[in-house]
Amino acid sequence: MKTWEVTSVSSEFGSFLRIGVFGQSHGRAIGVKIDGLPAGEEIDLAELQRFLDRRKPGKSPLSTARKEADAPEFLSGLENGRTCGAPLCAVIQNSGQRSSDYGELRDKPRPGHADYTAFVKWDGGADMRGGGHFSGRLTAPLCIAGGIAKQILARRGIYVGAHLDSVGTASDEHFPLYPTAELFAKIAAKPFPVIDDGAGARMQDVILAAKQDLDSVGGVIECAAVGLPAGLGDPMFDGVENRLAAALFGIPAVKGVEFGAGFSAACRRGSENNDPFVMEEGHVRTRTNHAGGILGGITTGMPLTLRAAVKPTPSIGKPQQTVSLSRMENEELTVHGRHDPCIAHRAVPVVEAVTAAVLLDMLLEGNHGTF
Repeated sequence: MKTWEVTSVSSEFGSFLRIGVFGQSHGRAIGVKIDGLPAGEEIDLAELQRFLDRRKPGKSPLSTARKEADAPEFLSGLENGRTCGAPLCAVIQNSGQRSSDYGELRDKPRPGHADYTAFVKWDGGADMRGGGHFSGRLTAPLCIAGGIAKQILARRGIYVGAHLDSVGTASDEHFPLYPTAELFAKIAAKPFPVIDDGAGARMQDVILAAKQDLDSVGGVIECAAVGLPAGLGDPMFDGVENRLAAALFGIPAVKGVEFGAGFSAACRRGSENNDPFVMEEGHVRTRTNHAGGILGGITTGMPLTLRAAVKPTPSIGKPQQTVSLSRMENEELTVHGRHDPCIAHRAVPVVEAVTAAVLLDMLLEGNHGTF
C-alpha cells in the first residue's frame, strides 16, 4: 500500500500582512496574493509598472534575452484604483518561456541551482523548466507586493531605496549617513542602479567579461529605509533584523545579509564601532550608523541600512561536472538557453520590495492594521 508524505511549500511570509507567491517560471502565469492590506489605499498602477520594469528581463546585454511584459492583472483586492479590504490577488502571464532548453536538466541537475534539492524533496515531481518555482522569475510577483508597500509607506514619509554596491571587485560608493528620497528616485531612474556612474561602468565591464567567457558573476546590493520611527521591532527572535533577513533569504540567489557595518564590525574595537548619541533638532540621533539603525532588534530612528549578497547565476555556458540521476553516474553538463550573466542589478528593486513589505507588515502589526 502506497504511503503519502505531505510536504508544505513555504512560499508565504509576513505576520499581519501575509504575502504568498505562486507559479513556475515556465507555467502559464506567476502571481501574488496579499492578505491584510488596509482598505482605501490608492495604488498608482503606472508607478507600480515602472517599478516592475526595473527588474524586467530582456532590456540589455547585461541580462537574459528572455522578454516578458511583466504587466500585472489584478483579480481581486482593488476597486477603482484603491484597496478594498479583500485579499489582493494579481497574476503575470508568462509568454517568453522556451522549455526545450531545459530537457536535459531533468536528469542532470545544474551545479549551484536547486534542481537536485527539488528532485530529492518532491521525489522527481518538481517542474524544473527554467528553475520552476525556484526561478528568479518569481521575484516579479514579489515586486508587485513590494511596489504596493512602497507606495503606502511613502505616503507616511517612509522611503525605501537601494543600489548595486558591488559586482566582482568593482564597487560603488556607499549610501551617505542620511540617504534621501530624492537620491533613491535618482538611482531608480537610471538604466544601471548605482550612485556613481563611473563605478557602474566598471561593474558593467565585469558583467560583460563574464558573459564573454560563458560565465557569470555575483554582486552585493545596499538597501536603506528612511523615515522609520524609533521603537519598531522586538528583542531576541522577532526583531527587525530577524524579520528582514528571513524574507530577504527568500529571494532566489541571496546567500548573505548584513545590517549596518555587519561583518566588518567584528574587526573593530568598541570605541570605533559604537555610534555616539547626539541631540539634533530635539531628536536623539547617532553621529555614525554602524548599527544600521537597529539596536536589540528595535529601530533607533536612524536610517535602516542592510546589504544582501547575490551569488553568481548558476546557469553558465561552461562545461560543469554533474551526475545523471537516472543512471547514478558522473556526467558533464553544458547549459544552453537564455540566462543572466549577473542577476544582482535586476535584483536591486527586489531587495527594495521585500524590505518595504516587511516594514509595512511590522508597522501594521504594531498599529493593529492601520497607521
